[in-house]
Parts: sequence; structure tokens; C-alpha cells
Amino acid sequence: MTAPRQKPDTVGSAASSAGAVPHWRAYAIALAFGTFAVGTDAFVIAGILPSVAASLGVTPAVAGQLVTVFSIAYALASPLLSALTAALSRRTTLVAALTTFTLGNALTALVPSFPLVLMARVVAAAGAGLFAANASATAALLAGGRNRGRAIALTMFGLTSSLVLGAPLGTVIGNALGWRMTMWFVTAVGLLAGAVIFVRLPDVREGGGSGLAERLAPLRSPIVLYDLLRTLIVYVGVYIPYTYISVVYAPVTLIEPLWLGVLLLVFGIAGTVGNLLAGRLSDRLGPERVLMAVSSGLAITFLLVPLLNTVPPTAVIAVALSGLFSFSLTAPQQHLLISHAPGRKISLVTSLFQSTLYAAVSLSAAIGALAIKDGLANALTVLATVPIVLFIAMTWRQSVRQVERSKDQRYRPSLARPHPPRDRGVTTTVDGGRPDV
Repeated sequence: MTAPRQKPDTVGSAASSAGAVPHWRAYAIALAFGTFAVGTDAFVIAGILPSVAASLGVTPAVAGQLVTVFSIAYALASPLLSALTAALSRRTTLVAALTTFTLGNALTALVPSFPLVLMARVVAAAGAGLFAANASATAALLAGGRNRGRAIALTMFGLTSSLVLGAPLGTVIGNALGWRMTMWFVTAVGLLAGAVIFVRLPDVREGGGSGLAERLAPLRSPIVLYDLLRTLIVYVGVYIPYTYISVVYAPVTLIEPLWLGVLLLVFGIAGTVGNLLAGRLSDRLGPERVLMAVSSGLAITFLLVPLLNTVPPTAVIAVALSGLFSFSLTAPQQHLLISHAPGRKISLVTSLFQSTLYAAVSLSAAIGALAIKDGLANALTVLATVPIVLFIAMTWRQSVRQVERSKDQRYRPSLARPHPPRDRGVTTTVDGGRPDV
């Protein structure tokens, strides 16, 4: 009699009571390689834009359309492609996304004219948008409900570290060897990340129906739409000062331009720390409490910036606090959004989060430009406090309503809707194709 065959280490075969998969941290770190590649690509363009313009024979203003086109394509492609690929395994989707991303960057490095570079950036943006949304969703599925915040934070660690390491390194490569070598650098990082994910990630799938109407269920959920509205509002507040950081800290950067690089580095390092801390605290205290705390801290910091931006030491403190609190919003906000996803359609809600984020970036740039034009350059952080305070009020209102709803269901158990099993949506393929849930 032969011994029974053991299952491999896959999703659902040895999950904890919280629905976590063994080695979920290693999987989240593997996904972070991909977000590092995507983040480097997004952030490095600003550093090589002058050389791109000179090489392709366009003005810097025209070359800036590369950023605009990338952002629009990213925001549109992320939810659309996530909905179309929801029935596929997450590993297949993620590898296909990075393949598309690397193809777009390779084409960017190869094509000779500006219009073709624009088209190549659309291809890269489509892959980047699909990957970023599904990376967060996959990490959340693998980690289970109790570890969701930490898993998202670990995945987003690649994004924050790209701001500190990837973009500066890509800029150095571009200045030394030309901007096309920078794009080859990003392509190589994307290929490496794709290989790591293909080898390391289990064949995880989202549960639920596969019809298009079911995949789009989050768009019919009032609470999801409310979460997305809050996301838009708070990130408008976050990105007004960040987009115009050179204007906000002009008393320091105009005297010594090198301070701008220092402030950006401090912002990225503080943001990396804040992201990881917020993920852990979200699992321990709940995402609503973390969101209330960090957004309150951010509002206070922004109000104090006009008093702190006059000399380098206090400017560094203000930037560090801004980075810490700004990046502390990402993990808990996605954590909360995922918990509200109907039918466990996590990849679509995370893609909607990414699209909303890019919409906030564009809107904040427009609002900031109007404020500067109207002579309010010195009050940008005060202006940014308004949407953040509105976010605090909306988050508080949502928390109170959830508490009232829970009490109501407690007193009327017959009317309370049963909760689905935690992390029911995580499936994988084991033992010759048999699904394991």
C-alpha cells in the first residue's frame, strides 16, 4: 500500500484560520519586485525628460506629454484589463502584465520618433496598470484577512523604494549613457520581476462567477463608490504639495538647488517607513483608525509647513512628516476598499483604486497650477488641507454608520445578512488540476 500523496505548498492547502497561505510574505516580496519596476518607470521619466526632448527634437513641454499619455492610459487600462482578465489565474495575469510592460519599454528604447515613443508608452502603461492593481489584490488574497494590510504594504514597498532607489539610479544611467539605456534598465528590471513571479507565485485565482456583469459588480456597490470618492479627495490633497514641492519649499531650494534632491530623498525614505508601519497597524487596529490618525497628522503637518519651509532643518522635518503620513494612507485605504468588494472581486476594486489615484494626480496638478497663477503659491499646503479634512469627515461618517449598522443587525438577527466565509475567493490548482479552495 502506497503512502498518500501530499499536496504541494499552494493556496488553501495549509492556510491558517485567518485564511493566510504559508509563505505569503515571500510571495508579497516577489510581487514587490514588479511594483519596483513599475514605479521606477513612472518616476524616472521626470529625470530624463530633458534628454528625451533633445534626442527626439521636441520641446520639453511637448515631451511632457509622455507623462500625461502614460497617466491616462494607465488609468483607463487598469480597470478595463482587470475586468477582462478576472477569470484567469493571478500568476498568468501578472506575468502577462509585466510582459506587456517590458515590451512597451523595449519599444520606447528602440523607436526613432516622438509619436512612436508615445504609442510605446501607452503599451507600457497598459501593462503597468494591470500589474499594479493585480499585485495588491493577489497579495491580499494570499495573506488572508488578518494579514491584508501587511501584505499590501510589502507589495507597495517596491513602489516606495523605486522612488528612493530606482528612479535616481535610472536618472544616473540616463545622464551617463543616454535615456534609451534608462529604458533598457527598466526593461531588464521588468523581465527579472516577471521571472521571479512566474517561478515563485502559486496559481491563485479569484472566486465567484466569471461573467462580465459579475466582474463589474463593484461598480454597482454604493460603499465601493464612496470609498473611491474618498480616495480621490484625499489624494488630491496629498499630491498638490508633492507635485509642486519645489514651489512649496522655494525658500530653501532657490538658495541651494541641491536641497530639492535631498527633500525628495527624505520624502521617499519617510514614505517607505510610513507604508510598512501603516500596513502592520491596519491589521492590528483596523484600517479606519489608521486612516483617521494619519490623515489628521497630515492635515496638521500641512498647516505647519508655511512655518517650517524657511530653513533647511525644519524643511527636512516637514518633508519627512509629509512623506510618512502620505504613504501611510495607501495600505489602509486599499485594505478597507478590498473588505468592501462585493463577490470578492478584489482585482477590480484595486484597479479602480489605481485609476482614482491617477485621476487625483491629474486633478491636483490642475488645482495647484490655478492656485499658483492666482498668487497662492505660499498657501499650497493650506489649500491641500481642505480635501484632507473633508476626507477625515467622510471616513468618520462611514465608521459611525458601520457601527450603527452592526448594532442594528445585532438586535435584528433575522434581518442580518450572513457573512461569506473569509477569503473564500482564494483558489488554486493542485493535484493535477483539482481546484482547492
